[in-house]
Amino acid sequence: MKLILQTSPHFFVEEDKILATLFDEGLDLLLLRKPGTEPIYSERLLTLLPEKYHDRVIVHDHFYLKDEFNLLGIHLNKANPIPPSNYNGPIARSCYSLKDVEEYKKECIYVSLKNIYDSISQPANKADFTQEQLVEATRRGIIDKEVMAQGGISLENIPEIRKLGFGGVIVSGDLWNLFDIRNGFDFKELIARFRRLRKATG
Repeated sequence: MKLILQTSPHFFVEEDKILATLFDEGLDLLLLRKPGTEPIYSERLLTLLPEKYHDRVIVHDHFYLKDEFNLLGIHLNKANPIPPSNYNGPIARSCYSLKDVEEYKKECIYVSLKNIYDSISQPANKADFTQEQLVEATRRGIIDKEVMAQGGISLENIPEIRKLGFGGVIVSGDLWNLFDIRNGFDFKELIARFRRLRKATG
């Protein structure tokens, strides 16, 4: 299974160091998502991140960064549903229904099916699917290796995600909740948790 990390929505001092360490530890892909922020801050983060990892980064906004930093691709969602007119590189996409998955996965390097579980980082975001719906989607071939599970993903529910046949997971709150982005400098607990996630998805 692929292990994808979505960035914290906020920039912070130790971010480039943490991300580089996670890549060293086996992170497959990084989803760079900083909603409502100026592109110059994403540029700075990418400048600080070792260049050897740029081809494992997918950008959620400011799509020009893909070419400027030789990133892997771009990620489309409700806020940015259409790629730039001159874009012909790899695309990933957020999906909010099984119908979306069926429609988009053939044209994407992966799609993420959102709100599998109640969100860890955004408590207002609740699960959109029952276990029975997910099992049926797997039986019908809608959920497969090109579909990543997103929303409430934690170490504890990865075995269930694996059984459902997802190709990977997009993790956020399960890791970032272990680090104080305003005052923290020691990220050993976060790295230890990531190692367990890597083992569970490996």
